[in-house]
Amino acid sequence: MKVLGIDFSCALGALANGHFPEKDCLLPLISKLLGYAIVAASTTVKLPQIMKILQNGSVRGLSIVAFELEVVGYTIALAYCLHKGLPFSAYGELAFLLIQAIILVAIIYYYSQPVGMKTWIRALLYCALAPTILAGQIDPILFEALYASQHAIFLCAKIPQIWANFSNKSTGELSFLTNFMNFGGSMVRVFTSIQEAAPKSVLLGSVIGVATNATLLSQIIIYQKPKPRAEKEKKTE
Repeated sequence: MKVLGIDFSCALGALANGHFPEKDCLLPLISKLLGYAIVAASTTVKLPQIMKILQNGSVRGLSIVAFELEVVGYTIALAYCLHKGLPFSAYGELAFLLIQAIILVAIIYYYSQPVGMKTWIRALLYCALAPTILAGQIDPILFEALYASQHAIFLCAKIPQIWANFSNKSTGELSFLTNFMNFGGSMVRVFTSIQEAAPKSVLLGSVIGVATNATLLSQIIIYQKPKPRAEKEKKTE
């Protein structure tokens, strides 16, 4: 019995015979289910961050470069997967994350007025190059080099925000929920990468994601300032 490419026959057969599925049967099934869960969860992972900015009307403490680099990283990773003809279940979250990341950057631009000339140049360069990259219309060797660089891009995307948090001793409008979901997704991808014997480069990317998102989560907890007593009393009235 297969559903969305997931084979349930092994587990269902064992349960029908009154036995708990063996590890060799259960772990691959869990890995596949978790993979689809990541794709489903990715449709909303950045919404808490978007909503927090819109509710407060502020991007205080957020690094524009960090979010721009995320867009670049998602674009390269998605383009590579499309070019290689991988099944949607293997990269589906990248499409949803890219759409949300672009919306998030646009919102940050809106609340960061006036936006400098360098920022507009970066945005225009992305708009000019992204369609070509997503269409796979670049040299194959360059494509492989771009994909190989994505781990460095995602790492560099987190460093400006981590440094800004450290320098300001505050995480500003950074969303705990979004970063928690990113951390959880990275943890799951570490498990699925090991279980499915993914290339070491894929596993490395997930490990980097765990480390950087754990750092951001710890900063949000450490630098979180308690709300003024007067504000709390107003909410309880």
